[in-house]
Amino acid sequence: MSTPAEPADERSEPGLRAIVGERGQLINLAYRLLGSLAEAEDAVQETYARWYAMPRQRQAAVASPGAWLTTVAGRICLDLLGSARARRERYVGEWIPEPLPDRAQWPGAAAGGGTDPADRITLDESVNMAFLVVLESMTPAERVAFILHDVFRYPFAEIAEIVGRTPAACRQLASSARRRVRVTQAPAAPVPGQAGLVRHFKEAWEAKDIGALVGLLDPGATMVADGGGLVGAVPRPVVGSERIAQYLIHIADRAPGLTLLERTVNGRPGLVAQHGGVTVTVAAFGLTGGRITHIWAVRNPEKLRPWNESGQR
Repeated sequence: MSTPAEPADERSEPGLRAIVGERGQLINLAYRLLGSLAEAEDAVQETYARWYAMPRQRQAAVASPGAWLTTVAGRICLDLLGSARARRERYVGEWIPEPLPDRAQWPGAAAGGGTDPADRITLDESVNMAFLVVLESMTPAERVAFILHDVFRYPFAEIAEIVGRTPAACRQLASSARRRVRVTQAPAAPVPGQAGLVRHFKEAWEAKDIGALVGLLDPGATMVADGGGLVGAVPRPVVGSERIAQYLIHIADRAPGLTLLERTVNGRPGLVAQHGGVTVTVAAFGLTGGRITHIWAVRNPEKLRPWNESGQR
């Protein structure tokens, strides 16, 4: 499939730079809607394919190409969210949104390239793992209305065109989604405190200090692992500080040579586990009241592509 910048006549087309310049915004939107970088890239690629499939006369008649691209991308994501529910029912084990590295860790970033469109994803509160997990509990229409309005500040009249409902109905969808967020999101620890807590957790895990691990975990903490059926992962959530600590020590015993690195995961302090220089697990944390309440461990290698393409160490 051709990319927007390939044909020579398109390179000289007036306004092409502005059209291509929307790509970063579209990737930001699609990732938040889908929770998958790979699916977000596919959705944006399909959006551009539809734009370039239109005759030049129709393109010229579009008053706001950026709004047109956003509308089409939103509709594509809405369709994908509907089909994703069925796919995830067949998914092996638990499904966790795809984790994102810090901007400086994207492939090519260290060399000043940063050509991957994902390099432009803004790591704010709307992409932290806890928030993305809450989004997974919403209906597709709720998720689209909420993200477009509360995160990207689109008016409900424009959202209505994407969702296929009235502006009033979209307002209700966003309000329902907002209530879900309020109910499930506990106040998080300050970011500096998060980094220290994750560091202590890493040190306790490396030392195989089960007592220290239990002390850092909330008594009702939950750990979820996503292997996608491609690698080994606990098939169901592990609940309780002692059970999680015991499981982590079991992993350390079974995987000698595992290297733990402190890394930013979806804008928050997290851990990366490497074996032989290859990232095999990315862990995001939910932290409240000075303790770890949630651990989301992504092991599915298909979701770790950005963490391995640049050979990060």
